[in-house]
Amino acid sequence: MLRGRERQRVAVDALVDRARVGRGGVLVLCGEAGSGKTALLNAVQDTYDALLCVDVPELDDDLLELARDVAGTEGALLIATEGGPRGLPSVTLDPLDAVTSVRVLHDLVPGLPSALAADLVDLACGNPLALVELAGSLTSAQLGGVAPAPEVLPENSSLRQRWRARFAALSPAAQHVVAMVAVDEEVDAETLDLDAVTEAGPLFDSRRLVRSALQADVPLPLRRRAHAVLAETLPPGARRTWHQAVTTQDAGLADVLTVHAEHARRCGDFATAARDHDRAARLTTDPEQKAHHLLKAAADHWAHGEPHRSRAVLRTATKMTYTPELRALMDLVVGGIDLGESLPDVAADRLIRAAKGLVGTRRELAVAALGFAGEAASIAGDHRRYTAVAEFAKEIRRSDEPPATRLTLDHLTGMLATFDGRHDEALVALRTVVDLADQVPGPQARIWASQAAYVLGDATRSHEMATSAVTAARESGFTAMVPWALVYRALSALLLDQHAAALTAATEGVHAATAIGQHNAVVDHLTILALLAALRGDAETALHRIDAATEQITQRGLTRPGTFGAWAFACVDLARDRPADALDRLRLQPGHAGIKVMAAPHVVEAAVACGKPSTADRALQPFEKWAGSTGSTARLALSHRCHGLLESGTADEHFEEAIRLHRASGTALELAKTELLYGNRLRRGRKPKAAREHLRDAVRIFQSYQADHWVERARAELRAAGDSTSEPKDHPGLTPQQAQIARLVAEGATNREVAARLFLSHRTVEHHLRNIFARLGVRSRVELTRRLD
Repeated sequence: MLRGRERQRVAVDALVDRARVGRGGVLVLCGEAGSGKTALLNAVQDTYDALLCVDVPELDDDLLELARDVAGTEGALLIATEGGPRGLPSVTLDPLDAVTSVRVLHDLVPGLPSALAADLVDLACGNPLALVELAGSLTSAQLGGVAPAPEVLPENSSLRQRWRARFAALSPAAQHVVAMVAVDEEVDAETLDLDAVTEAGPLFDSRRLVRSALQADVPLPLRRRAHAVLAETLPPGARRTWHQAVTTQDAGLADVLTVHAEHARRCGDFATAARDHDRAARLTTDPEQKAHHLLKAAADHWAHGEPHRSRAVLRTATKMTYTPELRALMDLVVGGIDLGESLPDVAADRLIRAAKGLVGTRRELAVAALGFAGEAASIAGDHRRYTAVAEFAKEIRRSDEPPATRLTLDHLTGMLATFDGRHDEALVALRTVVDLADQVPGPQARIWASQAAYVLGDATRSHEMATSAVTAARESGFTAMVPWALVYRALSALLLDQHAAALTAATEGVHAATAIGQHNAVVDHLTILALLAALRGDAETALHRIDAATEQITQRGLTRPGTFGAWAFACVDLARDRPADALDRLRLQPGHAGIKVMAAPHVVEAAVACGKPSTADRALQPFEKWAGSTGSTARLALSHRCHGLLESGTADEHFEEAIRLHRASGTALELAKTELLYGNRLRRGRKPKAAREHLRDAVRIFQSYQADHWVERARAELRAAGDSTSEPKDHPGLTPQQAQIARLVAEGATNREVAARLFLSHRTVEHHLRNIFARLGVRSRVELTRRLD
C-alpha cells in the first residue's frame, strides 16, 4: 500500500494518465473522518472534468464490480472511504505530523502562541479537520493565555456531530464498548464482545481526539456503568483502583493511586505515572495536596517527552498554591521545559530561582536545578549568568557531598574554569566528573561526563558516556534526555573523525527533538549537521541546514548553536576561497566563548590567507593553551598545523608533527586537510616532488569520505605540482549520507520526502541520487531497491 500525502496526488495523476491510453482503473483513498479525502476528491474534480469520484463510508459489492468494469478502459474511478481497500490499489491519508500540524495552525491563526499550538496539535492527533475546527473555536482569552487551551473539539464540531450520530445508531452492546474506551483508553478489544467492537468501528478509538469527544457526548449513565464494570473486572492495580474510586466516590483511594504512580516512575513508565498522579489529583479536594499531585504529574509528562501536557497541568496547579517549596518545584519543571523549547536566558533565571527555593529543603533537586541553569546559560552564551550559577554552586557546596551532587557541582566548576581559560583548574574538576559518572545512575550524570570528557579531549570516553546516556535515557523512559544525549554523541563522534556515526546521531537527534517539541535541541543538531557538511566541503547542504536553524537561533537567542552555525558558515567560506568572509564571521561576531576557541584553527587558516598573521596568532593562543593542558592528540595536531601555516623557518617540522599526531589520533579527514595545506606550501616553495606525495595521500582520503569538493581541490594542487596521472576514478562506495538516501529511496520515499527527512534541499537529493546510481551501476529506483535488498 502506498503511503504519504505527496504520493496521493502522484498516484491520482498516474491513474488518469493510464486511463487516457485505455488502461484505466481504480484508486482507493483510505483515511479517517476529517483526514482530507473529500478535499482531495474536490481538487481532482476541479482538475479533471471527466473523472468519476465517489465518497463512501465502506466499499460495497457494487463498487467492487464497477472497479472491475473500469479496468482496462478509458475510465478512472477514485473512491474515498474510511474503510479498507478490500484488495484494490490504494493510498492512505496518514495523520499530519506535528511540524505540519503547527504550520497549518499558523496559516489559520497567524501569531498563534507556540504553547497553545502545541496543545492543539496534541489534541488534534494529526487530523486536518480537527485542526481547522479547533483553530476556529479559539477565544480571545485562550489566544491571550488567560484561559486554558481546549480539551475537546467544540460542541458544534462537524466531527463530533458525525461521531454522535454514529453512536446513536449503534446497538446497546456497541454503545457499551464505546463507553468503555471513553472512560479507559487502555481497554483491550479482546476482552469485549468482538461483534460489538466491530460494529463500533472507528468510535472504538483510544486517541485523545476521539476519546475526549466521547467523554463529553456519551451519556453519563453509560459512562458510570462502564466504570462499574471495569472496577469489577480489571485485575488488581492502578486502573482498577481508579474505576473503583469513580464508582464509589472514595477520595481515600488517591493515596493508593499515588503509590502506584511512584512505582511506575521507578520502573521508568513516566506516562503511567503521570496518568495516576493526575487521577489522584482529581480525587483530592485539598488544594495544596491537589497541587502536589499535579506537580508530580507535570514532572512525569516532561520526563516522558510531553512538555505541552506538562505546561497544561502546571497552569492548573499554579492557581492552587503559594507554598514556597511547591512554587520552587514548579519553577524547576517549567525551567526544564523552557530549556528545551523557549528562551534559554529566561530558563536560566527561573532555574536559579528554583535552586534558591529548594536548597534548604530539597537539596539534591536544588543542585540539579543549578546544573540545568548552567546548561541554559551556556546555550544563551551568557558568561555572566553561568558565572552566577557556578558561584552559587560554590557557596552551597559541602565537604561531604554524595556522588550525584558532587558530580554536578564539579561540572559547573570545571566548565566555568574552562570558559575562563583556567584549564589547570578545570582539569581536576572535569576528571572528577568523568570518574564519578559510573557511581551515579541515570542519563544525566552520563551527559555531564560526556561533556566533561569532550572538553578534556578524551573523545573515546566522551563517546562511551554519550552512548551510555542515550541508552540509559531510553531504558529508563526519560525521553526528554534523549536529544540532549545525542548532541554529545554526535560531537564526540566528530572529534573521533567518525563522520558516519556523527551524521546518524545528529539526524536521529533532530527527529527525536522534533517529536517531543524540544526546538532548541533541534537547532543544536541542525547546526552540528551543518558543520559536518561544511567540513566535507558540501556547501549547499551546509547552508540549507544553517538556513533552517537561523530563524530559531535569532528568535530565542541561542548563542551556542548560533556559534556552531557561524563556524560551519566559515568553513563554507574557506571552501569557496573567501577567507576574508570566514574571518569576519568567526572573529567579529559575538558568540559562545568555548566554541570560538574550538573553531580557532579555521580562524588561523582564514587569517593567514588574508595576510593577517597577528590575528591568527591571537586566535591560536587560547586554543593552544587548551590543547596543551588536556593533551588531546587530535587538538595538538591542529595546533601544529596552525604553527605550520604561521611560521616559516620551522613550518616543515610543525606540519610533519601534525601529520604524525593526526595518524596517531585516527583523524583522517583532518589529516587530509593538513596534507593539502602542506602540499600547497611545498609546491609554492618549489618542492613539487614532496608536495605530490602529500597531495596524493590527501586525494585518497578525501575520496574515501566522498568529499568531492576537497578531492577536486587536491587534484588541482597535484596538477599544479606537475602530476598529470591523478585522473578521476569510479568509487563504488557510498558516503554515509548517500547510504541514508539510498535506503530511504529503496523504501519508497520520494525525493522531497528524503529531503525533509535528512534536512537537505530537493536539488541536493537529486544530485546525490544521480551519483548513487552511477556508483552502484543502476539505472532506476527499482534496480536500486533490488540492489540493496
